[in-house]
Amino acid sequence: MRNEALINIGLIGAGNISDTHARAATAIPGVAIAAVHAPTLEHAQRLAARHGAVAYDTLDGLLSHRPLEMVAIGSPSGLHADQGIAAARHRLHVLVEKPIDVTTARTDALIAEAARAGVTLGVIFQDRLKPDVRRLKALVAGGRLGSPILATAAVKWYRAPSYYRDSRWRGTRSLDGGGALINQGVHTVDLLLWLFGPVRRVYAKAAAKLHQIEVEDTAVVVLEFENGALGTLEAATSAFPGYSRRIELTGSNGTVILDGDRLAAIDLQDATETEKATPAEAPGATVSAASPIVADASAHQRVFEDFLRAVEQRTAPCCDGHGGRASVALIEAIYLSARTDRPVEL
Repeated sequence: MRNEALINIGLIGAGNISDTHARAATAIPGVAIAAVHAPTLEHAQRLAARHGAVAYDTLDGLLSHRPLEMVAIGSPSGLHADQGIAAARHRLHVLVEKPIDVTTARTDALIAEAARAGVTLGVIFQDRLKPDVRRLKALVAGGRLGSPILATAAVKWYRAPSYYRDSRWRGTRSLDGGGALINQGVHTVDLLLWLFGPVRRVYAKAAAKLHQIEVEDTAVVVLEFENGALGTLEAATSAFPGYSRRIELTGSNGTVILDGDRLAAIDLQDATETEKATPAEAPGATVSAASPIVADASAHQRVFEDFLRAVEQRTAPCCDGHGGRASVALIEAIYLSARTDRPVEL
């Protein structure tokens, strides 16, 4: 994408997702991983060594490294805003893994600091850039569904007990912000909002049904959209063996179905022959359904390419800070509803 100048990226975090960020970024010509930060230096050194980068066990050390133009944050979710704010104050562009943070208050602080510093802020929601999801977005935005009626979404995934047991932050309110909904289900929450628009009211139930964690591994939500549509959302890490994410959108002109990353059905009353064609651009089942490891970093690569283009052209990335805030605000309302056992208005 960029051959004329080297873009130097600092990775904040050295776990599985930061490894994905590194693979995605270095697949782009002219981009290099310059530095890696993790509280445990050995972890930072292990990832840094694979990319010829410098390892730091302090955040300030990484943020002071030069040359450096941007950071990619892959640390525990509850640290995202504080680390992003620190990076913005060093005049570094900030690309942060989903969710942007675990509260809207922290999210708003990060958005404000990025604006003050004049740096680009983006959130990694790679599903928005997958081919069949883009195709679905075009159908909905073009009015092909007609008047919105119903949205149903299910993220019935599975995580083994070790996923939570062996982590200091997963499944905690302070650093994960919640459980299956804000960690695994947040991608689908983002797509529901991106595709069908804002939600005005929710009613939710959430509980830990399988894992010994302080937050939910199973959640069920009823949604009322501002456009009048109704919806349901299920999110779980308790559904062995794990199934592909599924979104079904119905309007007055028909129904479209996304199975995993594949647009599996376009059942419109007046569908054209082109619209009826649904090639398998991606498999229905994804590895995320049963494992946190991302084998294919191509969708993340598209996010990095989009973000670098936004920095260069001074435009908004595919998901900016405000876009990332929307899913956090909705999930906050869902959690409040589950705690109080009552509907919550947004």
